[in-house]
Amino acid sequence: MQKLTAKEEEIMSHFWEKGALFVRELIDFYTDKKPHFNTLSTIVRGL
Repeated sequence: MQKLTAKEEEIMSHFWEKGALFVRELIDFYTDKKPHFNTLSTIVRGL
């Protein structure tokens, strides 16, 4: 089993806490520098 990257772990922590989320909802969790929609979408698709 492959280990998650730091970014993947960060994203998964939001899913584990909140359950099902849309990518737009994930973006709202970032306060400082918000990642681009496509970047998050690509990472989520890989999970």
